[in-house]
Order: sequence, then C-alpha cells, then structure tokens
Amino acid sequence: MDSKSDSRNNYDKSEINGDVYEPSSSLNGGGGGQDGGLLSYLIIRPEKGGIGDLYRYMVRADIASGLRFLEGSDEGLVGKVAADHRWVILVSIIVRKIIAFFGKPMQWTGYAVDFFLNLLSLNGNLTGLLYNLLRGKVVLPRRDTETFISTIGHLDGRIDLYKGQSLLQEEEGDAVFRERSIRVEIGNRNLMDLCIMASKLAYENAEVVRNIVLHHWKMHFVKFYNCWNDFQKEMSTQVFILCDKPKDANLILISFRGTEPFDPDDWSTDFDYSWYEIPELGKVHMGFLEALGLGNRADVVSFQKHLQVKDTKFSPNGGDVRRNHSEGTESISSNTDSDLRGLDQYSSDSESPTSAGTKKIPPDTVEMTAYYSVKSKLLSLLKEHKNAKFVVTGHSLGGALAILFPTVLVLHEEKEIMQRLLCVYTFGQPRVGNKELGRFMEAHLNYPVPKYFRVVYCNDLVPRLPYDDKTFLYKHFGACLYYDSLYTEKNMDEEPNRNYFGMRYVIPAYLNAVWELIRSLTMGYTHGPDYKEGWFSILLRVIGLALPGISAHCPTDYVNSARLGKERIIQMSSF
Repeated sequence: MDSKSDSRNNYDKSEINGDVYEPSSSLNGGGGGQDGGLLSYLIIRPEKGGIGDLYRYMVRADIASGLRFLEGSDEGLVGKVAADHRWVILVSIIVRKIIAFFGKPMQWTGYAVDFFLNLLSLNGNLTGLLYNLLRGKVVLPRRDTETFISTIGHLDGRIDLYKGQSLLQEEEGDAVFRERSIRVEIGNRNLMDLCIMASKLAYENAEVVRNIVLHHWKMHFVKFYNCWNDFQKEMSTQVFILCDKPKDANLILISFRGTEPFDPDDWSTDFDYSWYEIPELGKVHMGFLEALGLGNRADVVSFQKHLQVKDTKFSPNGGDVRRNHSEGTESISSNTDSDLRGLDQYSSDSESPTSAGTKKIPPDTVEMTAYYSVKSKLLSLLKEHKNAKFVVTGHSLGGALAILFPTVLVLHEEKEIMQRLLCVYTFGQPRVGNKELGRFMEAHLNYPVPKYFRVVYCNDLVPRLPYDDKTFLYKHFGACLYYDSLYTEKNMDEEPNRNYFGMRYVIPAYLNAVWELIRSLTMGYTHGPDYKEGWFSILLRVIGLALPGISAHCPTDYVNSARLGKERIIQMSSF
C-alpha cells in the first residue's frame, strides 16, 4: 500500500485551532497528500505474510519475517514493535488467521443455528416441530421478518423493560425554564436497563426492532440503519434510533449493534490492534473507525480527511458555518435537504479545496456510513424535540462505536450537539484508544457530571481487548461499573485482570465458570421466571467451562447486572 502525506492540525483540548505543521514524508516516502503533513499509524496485516513467515517470527524470532505483517508511518516504530512485542503481535496474527481460515464455516454455522433456533421457536420447540411434521404443517422461518429472532435474542428471550421506578421524573426548576427532565442516577436502574435492552435489541433485524419498540416498550421508533463498514467491506454496521414519544420527546436513544456470535469479521475487529493517531487527541482503534465509516486502511490518508477538525462548523439554524482562515470571517450556507441539514459539505475531489477552504465527502458516503447518517438524523431530531437529550449505547463492538460517536462529535467541534448528550452506556466494550484519547474525552464527558458509564461483567473477555501494554497503549476511560458473578457492583477505574491472561486469574476464572453454570440452572427458582435460562443459554454456559471469557460476554449477565445488582445510592448525574 502506498503511504501518503496530509496536513496535521494543532489541537487544543478545549478549542481546536487550524495551525498546520510543515510537510514531512511518511515511511514509504509517499507524498502528495492535500496539505502534505505527517500521518501516524500502525497496521497489523495477517494476510501479508505466510505460514513460513509466522513460523520464523514465532520460533526463530526473525524480525524481518515479522515485519511482513506490519505496516506503519514510522520505520523505527514498526521495527521496535516487531522486536519488543513479538508475542502480542503473534497473538493478533494467529487469532485473526484462525478466524479467517474458519470464516466461511463460522458464517454457515451461524445461518444454520439461526434457522434451527427459529424453526424450533415457531413450531413450539422440538415436540411441536415433530407434531407439525406429522401433520405436514411445519412453519418455516423467514429472515428479516418480525418473527425471525437472532442468536443473541434466543440466548436471552427477555424483551420487556424493567418494571420499577419511572425513567422520566418531574423536576422543579427555574420558573422560566421549568421542564420535564430525565434523571440519571445510580439508584435508578431504569435508564441502564433501557440501554442494555436496546443494545441487545440492536442485534435484531429492522422489523423485530420496530415491533418491540412500538408494541412492547410503547416508544417511538425512528429509523433502522444498515451502514457500510470499510473494514468488512459490506453493509454490516447496524444502528437504530428511538424516542420516548413521537412529539415533544424528552429522550432520544441511539443503539449500535455489537459483535455477532458467528460473524468472523466482527471477532477479527476485536482482535485487531491497528491504530490511527489523531494529532494531540490520541490513538484510536482503526477497525472501529472503519466501522463508523471514517476511513479506510487501504488509503490511510482517508482517516485524516474525516478526522481532522473541519473548517466547516454547524450553525444554530442548521447551515454550514465556514471559516476563512486568511480573513478570519465566517459565512453561513443553507442545505435544502432537512435530513442532511447541518452536515459538513464535502466535495468528491479530495485533492482540491473548495473556495471556502473545506474538503468535501461525496453525498453517497454520507448516506452509507454510520457516523454521518446517525449524526444527520440526530440533528433533525434535536431540532424537532427542543427539550430532548440523547443517549448512546451498545454492547461489545457496539459499545466501542457508541463511545467513538460522541468522540468524533467533539473532534468536529459539535458543541451544541454535545450539550444535549445525556449519557453514554456501554456493555462489554473493548478498548478504543490510548491514554491521551481518554484524557481528552474525560474532559468533555466528566463535566459538569459524569456522562460515560462502562459496564463490565466479571470475566468477560472483550473488555480486556485490545491489550493494554506499553506499545499498543490501549486504555479504558470513563467510570467502570464492574459486576462480579454475584451481581455485586463495584465502581472502579479498571476491571480486574485487565489483559485477561494473568496467570493468577486462570483457576478462579474456571471455578467461576462452574458456578455460573450451576447458577443458570437455579436462577428461575431463586429470582423468578424472568431470570430462567433456556437450554441454549445453558449450552453456552457449558462451553464457558472451556472458554470462560466467551460465555461471560453474553448480554444475559448484563441484563441481570442491571436488574439484580447491589442497590446503588450515590447520585452520578442529574439533569
């Protein structure tokens, strides 16, 4: 791949200005970026080397063979990574090669499992299926209908929200500005429950989502998106939006779909340690950026085009406020498409700046990618519902996208949108960036009160990925709500056993998996029928005896944590 050069902006954490560094060549000497600045990135490419290269790198510590799997903006960095962190690189390469090798069988297995589970449920389980076979009246499942449930939906069949105190509460405030508001308290589990249930629901098709939001949750379904994922090269980034009511809404919720159990590309993304560095902001997981439609590793300069601070800003009336750096003035232009109102306007010619000094992205990119599509709809909803605040949530990979969405909003200086952010709840979320990124975002998400809550259940493997070590520097940030296997909550900075493979945690993890299997058999008796686990969930617990971190990632334990966790009494955030 040819490396390119591009501009590098100087960012301040509270306000990002437009200073540009002098041009500098990249690792492969490729010039010709629009502004000629330096890119900083590291990409692990398992497909670039063969089994022989892997053997020599693993057994003989042949660094030259290891370099075949690496690509980066700095030759010294790539060589140091290959030499000093060989085993971390090897784990990523080996796991992703195994996933790639079994990719098609995994997909076929997923199709078969989905079909079989839906066949059983539509025909009244095994006995009903046999009876219908004898009568010749077997009901066949049809994908993309409101009766076709995902594997995640069959693992945890609960669809109704937690029945407790009201999510919406009346607040007495200033006489002029008195309004209904939403309170986010540790003592009120309802918003957390809504978020995990929405995160779980995001695994379903559009018809299932619409049906549950409208008829079970009695809320307003807005839209379901199936967007382009540049890492997977297919329309696989799914997200839906709802409001608590169709008019004068108080709450807008955005839910990103997570890692599907039989999707090899989703799992490969979780084990991909490639990063792209946004100057003065930090290093960000490249695969997650691609899932949001914010770049493509085949053309690394594309990340810079999406992730620099735009000269285009949003005006209060939805038009584009564009800066003219030479004159220090602003001009406002309107957009006739209400769904795209307020979006940055870019041209398809990435090499040529416009007269206003802005870069442009083709309209079809705006329509196909998750970040731009969701931001466009969010803008129109916030304009329509003057008192509404919005929540972003997701499980697993969806959690990573959920926290990156407001991160990019901050990067793009969407201050008015961010003022309407109520909170971000993620469940079983992998790490998305380094410590610098965390510091940058905590300054925006912790003031005036915490707005980002990262929920981790016990031995879940995914929150321990990618590795937190001195080369890859992946770090979590935000308040960690950690739940053990008794659903006891602990508020901490980082979950125990942060890289999962700590030797002193191995035996406790397997013993805990045995306990979780026993618990799954008794939950229906000890906590009521809503907590009874079916045969498919119990089968996953059996698999967890061999792979504890995989079974602990299931949304079932996150729903239980939200509903059964230790009583919380400290207020975290209120509006």
